[in-house]
Amino acid sequence: MKNIRNFCIIAHIDHGKSTLADRLLQATNTISEREMMDQVLDDMDLEREKGITIKSHAIQINYKHTDGQEYILNLIDTPGHVDFSYEVSRALAACEGALLLVDATQGIQAQTISNLYLAIDNDLEIIPVINKIDMDGAMIEEVKDQIIELIGCKPEDILLASGRTGIGVDGILQAIVERIPAPKGNPEAPLQALIFDSVFNSFRGIIVYFRVLNGTIRKSDIVKFVSTDMDYEAAEVGILKLKMTEKKEVSAGDVGYLITGIKNAKEVKVGDTITLKNNPTQEMIKGFQEVKPMVFAGIFPVNTDEFEELRDCMDKLQLNDASLTYELETSQALGFGFRCGFLGMLHMEIIQERLEREFNQTVITTVPNVSFIAYTTKGEKIIVNNPTEFPDPVKTDRIEEPYIKAQIITKPEYIGNIMTLCLGKRGILLNQSYLTTTRVELQFEMPLTEIVFDFYDKLKSQTRGYASFDYHPIGYRESDIVKMDILLNSDKVDALSALIHRGRSQDFGRKLCEKLKELLPRQQFQIAIQAAVGAKVLARENISAMRKDVTAKCYGGDISRKRKLLEKQKEGKKRMRQIGNVEVPQEAFLAVLKLDD
Repeated sequence: MKNIRNFCIIAHIDHGKSTLADRLLQATNTISEREMMDQVLDDMDLEREKGITIKSHAIQINYKHTDGQEYILNLIDTPGHVDFSYEVSRALAACEGALLLVDATQGIQAQTISNLYLAIDNDLEIIPVINKIDMDGAMIEEVKDQIIELIGCKPEDILLASGRTGIGVDGILQAIVERIPAPKGNPEAPLQALIFDSVFNSFRGIIVYFRVLNGTIRKSDIVKFVSTDMDYEAAEVGILKLKMTEKKEVSAGDVGYLITGIKNAKEVKVGDTITLKNNPTQEMIKGFQEVKPMVFAGIFPVNTDEFEELRDCMDKLQLNDASLTYELETSQALGFGFRCGFLGMLHMEIIQERLEREFNQTVITTVPNVSFIAYTTKGEKIIVNNPTEFPDPVKTDRIEEPYIKAQIITKPEYIGNIMTLCLGKRGILLNQSYLTTTRVELQFEMPLTEIVFDFYDKLKSQTRGYASFDYHPIGYRESDIVKMDILLNSDKVDALSALIHRGRSQDFGRKLCEKLKELLPRQQFQIAIQAAVGAKVLARENISAMRKDVTAKCYGGDISRKRKLLEKQKEGKKRMRQIGNVEVPQEAFLAVLKLDD
């Protein structure tokens, strides 16, 4: 066990984690040249196209140190985007050390700091690495100073590397062996293993990835999952190379996989403890948190008969992504579907893409919103995840909305733009501090509702991509929230309803009506689009009817003939309007997300 090292790589988006992981695998010949490709650990097409890591990936590396000993290094590659910090926290729980990667051209960014604090909370040994030192814009000395200021290490502790060219990779491997402590644990003790990931395989069922803290797990043991209290037979255990490699046993300190033939998603909880049925451990592993979704949206099948199929797909998707939560929902406009909880907007986009690609499901997604807490006049507390659950305003005492603390790191010349953006989104400036002469950190308290739509895109465009953003929730505060309905010919379209701050409702309603006017197809009758809060209409647009020229055949003659025909048409339109219904295309639901302020 003294020759095992468990470590992960943490960094901000685009600082080169996956590329460095590729070089580590190449340098230790874990992967043959034939199997090598860019982002080798990112096995989803979506990850390669977007150039981001969505899932944590684990792989075992064998490394021969200069002291002649063979070491086993378990590497867990983690995502860098703020939406996937839950993945990062689980990967950290399975490790003793972390490579903190900082891009030499970008310096320290918001996500670097938040991931670093996560690692320090888990008592990990941090190895700072400056990546991309071969780039033209590399500011090696400045970035060194930033790291020293941040974690208080010595200048000689910082390693220099380039993931693209492979410079400094040997030094990193040596540092991993020398600085990261070997795992502690007793192979003879009762089994205690942490589940840090799970994937679904259509032939083998659910494959569980775990890290053994104490004890040993052998093939055909009867294992027990503590939080669900279920027993299974270990049909196969082994370690994770590029492909899974079967072993007779996996012992304390090591990382491996377990196949038990489980088919039901609900039975595997990531962060749970595995133990043996006949000799169970007394304590669960700490650090298991239930994931808290931040953004809620409805997902509905385009054809209502595909609902059951969508349910199966959601089950399978949840296996691969423990942070997705969902429950049943019905909508008058869209039929049966699911109310899903996501970690953020990118997470929502990724889930939608994965449903379309991996499961061929075309889905309609409703307007995303966050969860509010409503207190009734009787003192009851109602959690509102969906505009349809919004209580009657007469019976409501007050409504609280979630607030976050946002940390933005940028260059000084963009402070004005960021201030305008954040204060316009009802933000409160808490603090402004200069990390160095060219980097400033701003801290705001903001309502989460304002961030859900397009805050991140706007921040990037206002600062030419030079701002990095990170946030964490800080609780609920009282706020003046109203439910805004969209009416088409006096019928509510519940899928377009939104919960919004009263001060923004009129503006938002007007824009939404204008947008819908462009997107809804014209009918044979006039359509009135209205945005209303309660009985008060805030905005209205009309889509005029397509009309046939019924008087074309009357040339000359008496006016009364024409009038008679027009009156007849008018009557027909009136009747048609009473029975006609308005189809709302998918673009209309998406348009709501992309309303420009």
